Amino acid sequence: MLLKLSNINKSFGSADARNYKQVLNEISLELEKARTLAILGPSGSGKSTLLNIIGALDTPDSGSIIFNDFPLHNQTEKQLASFRNKEIGFIFQSHHLLPQCNVLENVMIPTLPIKDKAYKKECYQRALELIKKVDLWDQQNDYPGTLSGGECQRVAVIRALINQPTLLLADEPTGSLDQSNAHSIIDLLLKLKEEYQTSLIVVTHSDLVGSRMDKKYSLINGQLSLIGG
Repeated sequence: MLLKLSNINKSFGSADARNYKQVLNEISLELEKARTLAILGPSGSGKSTLLNIIGALDTPDSGSIIFNDFPLHNQTEKQLASFRNKEIGFIFQSHHLLPQCNVLENVMIPTLPIKDKAYKKECYQRALELIKKVDLWDQQNDYPGTLSGGECQRVAVIRALINQPTLLLADEPTGSLDQSNAHSIIDLLLKLKEEYQTSLIVVTHSDLVGSRMDKKYSLINGQLSLIGG
């Protein structure tokens, strides 16, 4: 088992305040290695909050998270930062590319904290390989402002893979794309996931995207339910 969440709770605001909201209520979830999973639900249902907790960008109020036998729920921020950089690749609805960096430089950004020169050289070669795989070889020195939305999202996908993460987390990765580009991005994600044997969790409101994953869950009113048994 790669990932196991048990009885995760998350709320915002003080319990006695009018703005108090229980976002996640006793969430339990399991993901096996090299498998895919979709979490569907309307806007505001807590999908992104759950993804942020899985990726150690946020912490639950209670409950446990075990990743490859490593407990995330009782680690220091320094330990969690190291975990995120080594184990997790993030893809968001907006590509978040740095406009002052070209395609190759953007792909290499997650390697900046790494001191090991041999590993950085390995990452550089991997970046070139990934750029070629997603048909952006001729654009590797171009800047985000000259690329299409679909091209920018392809850069975001391979940037998430540069450190060879164990788990990819994609938050509405097709939300800002037209249908054609959305299909292309999901095809690309699944192809690279298979090639690199990476696990994948996608948060989406799209049934079409959800149907491409091994398992589908619905998150509504803080409650997570498996779709289709």
